[in-house]
Amino acid sequence: MFGKRTHLSHLEARKQLLVAESNLNRVQLRQEWDTMAHGVRDLAHHARTILGWVSTVALLMAGVKAWRRGASAPTASKSSWAHRLLNGARVAWTAWHALSPPVGKRPEVSERRPIEE
Repeated sequence: MFGKRTHLSHLEARKQLLVAESNLNRVQLRQEWDTMAHGVRDLAHHARTILGWVSTVALLMAGVKAWRRGASAPTASKSSWAHRLLNGARVAWTAWHALSPPVGKRPEVSERRPIEE
């Protein structure tokens, strides 16, 4: 009977060591997962920032191209001042939306600073 007890306590000790090792591995995996997830979130943030800049530059380049194309157009087909004003307003509106932060990133009304007079 004494031999079985020694063998059993050896197995119990081994089981406790394996459980402790498993817990350590679980904690280490969680830390590595958190580090990787933070890296992915950081990369996604940088990608969104770059995408915003690229779209803004593309919009500006398209505006410059359209402006240059309009400047080189024949003078016989000049547009009215109202048409030019509407086109300018359309370009300004598009640029405003391209440069302003997304709706979810705008400060809440309560977070905005009051206008000082």
